[in-house]
Amino acid sequence: MKLDVNALRYLSREEFRTLQAVELGQKNHEIVPASLIDSIAGLRHGGTVRCLKALLRQKLVHHDSSKYDGYRLTPLGYDFLALKALVNRGAVAAVGRQIGVGKESDVYEVLSPQGEVLALKLHRLGRTSFRAVKSKRDYLRHRSSFSWLYLSRLAALKEYAFMAALGAHGFPVPRAVEHNRHAVLMSMVDATLLVQVRELRHPSDVYAQLMDLLARLAAKGLIHCDFNEFNLLVDEEERVTLIDFPQMVSTRHANAAELFERDVECIGRFFRKKLGYMPELDAGLACAAPDFQAIVAAAEAGGAEGPDGGSLDVALSASGFNREHAEALDRWVADAAQQAGDSEGDEARAKARSEASQRASRGSLKAAVKKGRRQAAGGADF
Repeated sequence: MKLDVNALRYLSREEFRTLQAVELGQKNHEIVPASLIDSIAGLRHGGTVRCLKALLRQKLVHHDSSKYDGYRLTPLGYDFLALKALVNRGAVAAVGRQIGVGKESDVYEVLSPQGEVLALKLHRLGRTSFRAVKSKRDYLRHRSSFSWLYLSRLAALKEYAFMAALGAHGFPVPRAVEHNRHAVLMSMVDATLLVQVRELRHPSDVYAQLMDLLARLAAKGLIHCDFNEFNLLVDEEERVTLIDFPQMVSTRHANAAELFERDVECIGRFFRKKLGYMPELDAGLACAAPDFQAIVAAAEAGGAEGPDGGSLDVALSASGFNREHAEALDRWVADAAQQAGDSEGDEARAKARSEASQRASRGSLKAAVKKGRRQAAGGADF
């Protein structure tokens, strides 16, 4: 759904109060009863009904009367709640054009009250695949009906926490400005996505930057897990900026080495195929592929006295993204992957059954033909 903020300035305080009441009700209800919305909003003289009608016209809520008279938030309604909070905090003054679309997020250009151009990322976790998964599985126990809102908020919280911590430790990431619900506000980087780059003046230097960045992250106890040309920016001076962090894991993860090697291979494959640069053939390159085990061993030996000050776990916990949040996101990712695998398995089994049925039909037809020939040869009546 397109983010049209023109209606935001015309919504009354009572209408926003009603919208917040729907959000609060969705903590325990997939469809929030109208009576509960009225109770939470606490408006007088039937004001809730009038506000709900206005919100319906703006497509900020969806009405469902299949089981009972109730409402739920739409993605646009959740966007308005986040934007209203950011405006009230003095972080956003205007919203401009859309500058990026991802599998699970949208990015918009916004303006701060001080006139600074910023980037606003709206997480939309499970915009496609998760809706089918949600109808079949329960990931968050009593919060299953609130999952798409809750998980999008967790993804935004994780990205903000990682961005702030990495920026504080000197990593080339956008500056984390503010966050609310599923929205993350960050500085605008004047650069181009690496995937859109056709030619580099010094590909060996850029490749070396990327390998050094991977090694520095591992030394801090982190693996990006999606380190590819879609999540890297390159400016005119060929300096690299890293974006998109909700998928990051610790180097203590069971598959850490495999995930690290996958990140290295993604970059190597892009440089070989897209840019025609072969890092393994460059004699002047100091390191074509970092040694994950050596990096982790050196980091553990150095500890907090190391060159970068040790692991980032404490800083990330202090930023608000704790173990419970990580477990909730990890459960969703694992179950979504399993659901995708189940769907592929169902398709494979259906195909196998179809092929078996066709073979059986062909076998039955051949048997019938042979029987008919034998009966015809014996002069039997049909």
